[in-house]
Order: sequence, then C-alpha cells, then structure tokens
Amino acid sequence: MANLERVTLADVQLMQGLAQRVTATRPDLVSSDASFGELAWNWGRGHAADGASWRRRLWFSGGDLVAWGWAFLPRRVRRSDGSVKDVTGAYLAYQVRPDHAGLVDEVIDWYDGTAADVERTVLPCAADEFALKRWAAHGYEPDPAALGDTGSWTQLNERDLTDVEQPVLADGFRFRTADEAGPKAAVQAHLDAWAPSTYTAESYEGVRQTEAYRGDLHLLVEAPDGTMASSTIMWLDEANRTAEFEPVGTHPDFRRRGLARAMLLHGMRLARAAGATHATVACLGAPGHPAARGLYYSVGFRKFTQDAPLIKTRTAG
Repeated sequence: MANLERVTLADVQLMQGLAQRVTATRPDLVSSDASFGELAWNWGRGHAADGASWRRRLWFSGGDLVAWGWAFLPRRVRRSDGSVKDVTGAYLAYQVRPDHAGLVDEVIDWYDGTAADVERTVLPCAADEFALKRWAAHGYEPDPAALGDTGSWTQLNERDLTDVEQPVLADGFRFRTADEAGPKAAVQAHLDAWAPSTYTAESYEGVRQTEAYRGDLHLLVEAPDGTMASSTIMWLDEANRTAEFEPVGTHPDFRRRGLARAMLLHGMRLARAAGATHATVACLGAPGHPAARGLYYSVGFRKFTQDAPLIKTRTAG
C-alpha cells in the first residue's frame, strides 16, 4: 500500500522508526537525510517555510512502513539577511528497508513522475550497490559538480563512547542547554553560526515539536559577554543507543578557540549518561571542506559511510 501527501510530523515519526530498524541491521544503508536525527531536524527547521513544496509517498507492508520518498521541489528561499534564492531543481531523500529492496524502482518512478520537468538529484548510500544499479538504469548519473574538490557530498562519521576525554573551556565560557537559555538564545545561536540562514523562531518551534527533540540535549556555549558562541543539538536514538549531532555551529567571532571541540566532548559525556554507547555526526566529505571533518576527527570520530550524489537532467526524460 502507498499514499501521497505533504510531509507531516506523524510521517516523520514513521520514517524515524524505519531509520531505527535499518540502523539496527544495516547502518551503512542509512543515507545522510534518512537518519533518526536528520529527519527530525529537516522537518522541524523547514516545515514552515518549505512545507508547501514538499511531497512524500509511503509504502507499507502488513501495516509496517517499508519505504518512503520525500521530494523537495523547486521553491523560493528567503534568508535572514533579506536575500532570496530560487531553487530550480528537485532533491529526493528516501529510505527502503533492505528486505524490500526492490521497492527502490517504485521510489524512482514516483520521483520522476513528481519532478518530471526539472533537474533531479538524489544521494543514495555509496554502499547500496543494488540501489545504485537501479538509479543508473533509470538514467541517473554521478553528479560531477557534487563530486568535485568543493562538492556537496556527505560522509557519516562515528565513534563509540567508551572513552571520552574531559572537555576544557576557555576561562569565562560555560556550557548551557536550550532549556536553560531559552528559545530566543537558541535561535540566535544558530543564526549567528550559519548566517545567512532560513532559520526562524517558527523553525525552532517545529524542531521542538518533534518527538526526538530534548532541550537538555540541545547544547550551547555561552561567552563571557552573554553571546551564545557555539551550539549543537543531539538526537538520542534510544533503541540503538546512539546519539547524533545535528547541526553543529560556531559564531564566526568565536571560532578557533576550541569551543566546538569542548562542546562535542561535553555532549558525548551527556549522551553516555543518557544511555548512549555510540555517536555519529555528518559533514561534507570533499577535500575542499576540511574544517568540520578535522574538528570531528579531533574528538575521535572516523568516517563510516558516504553518499553517492546522482543527477538526472531535464533532457534525460
């Protein structure tokens, strides 16, 4: 059984359940936009501004979700600095349960039908050999722009939490949580780190609505002058005892002071206290984007999987 509608919060919870099941058996097949935390983050931050351009289809077997597709269609994006960007292509996030792998053809057909008149991109897992063959059979090719030295493909990094060093903050800085600092500070911390950004107070309210969000695992580093200098959200997947960092950002005036490194270590220790035994974080993997990768490697993360960016142009049918 399948159905087609806009993406709702209830849909995201179903998708997260599938992500947990796949993570338990084939974590190498969980793509960058289909993880437990990323699903909540993407829905929360974008539901208000972009929700009208989202389409989704769900596939069920015996009442269980076994596959889904989430199409991000062309839209106009307004950012915090007042600028406007027109997104002219479509992007697909999706997940297929490994024991229903053949459904990937239905996902592809649905995506092609939903976004047929625009350029289409997708980021399947590089380890998913079956899916890569099926995407190729439908006319999708490696995306040369995404695969360049400054390309946009993502790698997932992981580490266990058995031995996490004690974090050290510079004098005058302190750790806070979003529960302590409040919504205004949490939103401003993100805007400062990612400017120009589409993030708003309404975005954060959407993030808070997701079942996976915990304000005590939304961390900030407060500077001596009261600025929230760095921030991250941890998404705790209790079923797999895994904590996922997404996003991680630092105010440009406070970078290169070890704040994000200390925050990640502090977060991992909190995650361990909450029952997690494993942590993940994603970053851009291309050689021209070394900063985040270097940060994560410095606290013990190592590459686990990566995306395989594919594209299909309008002329490809």
